[in-house]
Amino acid sequence: MDLARDLELLPGVRLVALRRTTDSRGSFVKTYQRSVFEALGEPFDFREEFYSFSRRDVLRGMHFQLPPHDHAKLVHCPVGAVLDVLLDLRAGAGQGRVASVVLSADDPSLLVIPAGIAHGFKSLQDNTMMVYKTSAEHAPTHDAGIRWDSFGFDWGCDAPLLSQRDATHPALADFSSPF
Repeated sequence: MDLARDLELLPGVRLVALRRTTDSRGSFVKTYQRSVFEALGEPFDFREEFYSFSRRDVLRGMHFQLPPHDHAKLVHCPVGAVLDVLLDLRAGAGQGRVASVVLSADDPSLLVIPAGIAHGFKSLQDNTMMVYKTSAEHAPTHDAGIRWDSFGFDWGCDAPLLSQRDATHPALADFSSPF
């Protein structure tokens, strides 16, 4: 599997390699430094941070928030590995395009996801941890999603473990984008 598949098709999406320093005590990875992101032209003022742990074949997604509470995300996987999937919901020629990348603790990297892109992942290992930083706080009345199996992506799993919420999101074909 390619590490990153079609990320360049989604404007604003960026995979940032993180530097790991290792010595006799273990390792150290800095996941965010504002000045680095500003130099990359990606200033990010995060408002909320959270994490999840998942068993193998858990699928979470495809999540986003609707305007005016839409948000950008920074995500990384400090424990385990995931197949991370992005679906462009923004109006224009790219709407409906999909990209994916494997995020892994073995190869630390951070994924920059702009507003208007639905995000989800499938855990590739037990006890996988994902960390999210978002540019807006969670707004339950604007929380939304697209059903995981409605946009033609091959997750490599016919029967993932899903929440009731994720199993009942509308199909992409039934979604009218405000982005």
